[in-house]
Amino acid sequence: MFKVRGIAASRGIAIGKAFYIGKEELTIPKRKIRHEDISREIYRLEEALIDTRKEISTLQKKISDEMGYNHARIFEAHMLVLEDRMLIEDVITQIKNKKVNVEYAFSQSVKKYIDTLRKLDDEYLKERALDIEDVSKRVLRKLLKKEVPSLERLKEKVIIVAHDLSPTDTASLPKGKILGFVTDIGGRTSHTAIIGRSLGIPAVVGAEIASSHIQGGEILIVDGFEGLVYIKPTEKIIKDYQKKMEKIERFSRVSYFPKLAKAETKDGRRIIISANVELPEELPLVETYGAEGIGLYRTEYIFLGRTQLPSEEEQYRAYFNVARKIKPHSVIIRTIDIGGDKFLSKPTVPREMTPFLGWRAIRFCLANPGIFKVQLRAILRSSCEGNVKIMFPMISGIEELREAKKILEECKKELKRENKKFDENISVGAMIEVPSAALVADILAKECDFFSIGTNDLIQYSLAVDRADEKVAYLYEPSHPAVLKLIKIVVEAAHKNKIWVGMCGEMAGEFLFAVLLVGFGLDELSMPPPRIPQVKEIIRSFSFQEAKKIADDVLNFSTSRDVEKFLQERVKSVLKENYYKFLK
Repeated sequence: MFKVRGIAASRGIAIGKAFYIGKEELTIPKRKIRHEDISREIYRLEEALIDTRKEISTLQKKISDEMGYNHARIFEAHMLVLEDRMLIEDVITQIKNKKVNVEYAFSQSVKKYIDTLRKLDDEYLKERALDIEDVSKRVLRKLLKKEVPSLERLKEKVIIVAHDLSPTDTASLPKGKILGFVTDIGGRTSHTAIIGRSLGIPAVVGAEIASSHIQGGEILIVDGFEGLVYIKPTEKIIKDYQKKMEKIERFSRVSYFPKLAKAETKDGRRIIISANVELPEELPLVETYGAEGIGLYRTEYIFLGRTQLPSEEEQYRAYFNVARKIKPHSVIIRTIDIGGDKFLSKPTVPREMTPFLGWRAIRFCLANPGIFKVQLRAILRSSCEGNVKIMFPMISGIEELREAKKILEECKKELKRENKKFDENISVGAMIEVPSAALVADILAKECDFFSIGTNDLIQYSLAVDRADEKVAYLYEPSHPAVLKLIKIVVEAAHKNKIWVGMCGEMAGEFLFAVLLVGFGLDELSMPPPRIPQVKEIIRSFSFQEAKKIADDVLNFSTSRDVEKFLQERVKSVLKENYYKFLK
């Protein structure tokens, strides 16, 4: 038995066989061919290209059906590679002039292209190199008649093990066959972690050496509570974990919480519980889990994985569709948050040494007013439904807020001249995710209709922890006393200026923090839909006075460990045996 410690990214326990997704190494043979074999080799190239187009087209349709058209557009670049005449002609020239087999000629042409692009200091072209590498492997597998183990053919559920999983990897996985995730890199807010939580699948990320110690088919235990992975566990450990799973399942069965129940403390304090959404396909989950609207609608995924920027009309239809389906509840649309770990698939955002601290979010928008105005006009037009709010991300001071609002006013005037309808009194808010914004929240509150605290970034900026860096991911602590004090400052500034304040970071969906956040005075909590029933129920288990007392006491602690230990003790003392049903 071998035990690896990582980061607990998605709660739950999984026991099953490992399915390893690793980097594939293809051995390319070099053969001399006769002159009369040239036409046959070229024919083989054409057949491989056609088969690869079909394969990508099928995958594109599958992802479009399961996750939406915008996710599927990532394969448009792959299709372009297959139609690149310069690349194809270079392969044919090698076959004819050097009289080598098509596999070798193709691999050499591709290598030449990739090496050239990777030497260029251009983020867009480097992304194109990745596209070429991915597509070339598909073509070479066709030429070599090499099959890759397909998850689609799995007869049993498995635990996915990988160094890392890209959005494309996770999008193409058959969700019904996945018991859990284990990755070497990543943090609590990495793509794999968020996907795991959204699907309710246990995940341990940032496990560093896990993939190098795990063989496909080996039995694993993934402990998404403690961040542990057991490789070839003993029978005793397996039985112990099976008992834990049975206990959690037993409490889960008896803890069904009506989706229409309100999040109201025992003494009548109401908290609005909303959903974080990024794709139209997630909208049914908003109603399924009893959300009272959308507290964060991420718009950057309309922009990603495509070769052209979305038009105003395309964006308007997307936002209007969301607003109409969520009505009478409200939807808070966050303007584009490009940068950090999200980049456009065109040379618009330059490569930066520290992208999370660089040209992103509102900074990108203010520097690109043309792109920004197209989005603002689309949001304003969708607001004719009467339930749309606008939120600006990464505001660091009053100047940025004023400049963004100025451009918004320009868009309103344009729409009026064009006789296009919109909500002239649309609410405008700021995301508080930069420490400077938290510290001047009293100034910002005078010119906002609401605040929404984005804890994912507030934590990393406050603690100097890049949440994408597995080496320091263990320092990413929502319960750090500094973070808690900043949250308290923001809430007090908002209420002093008579505006409401919510939270849309991952912290809002952690049941252990729910009572604390209520005690701080937050008016709204927005989270991944599956988290909503638990958070509602735990809020209903306490009085507001109890929650305030907990919040006051927590501010006296000096370490994250002390804070979490105290919260666990207080929550357990109130919930007693029912505490275990929150571990599902």
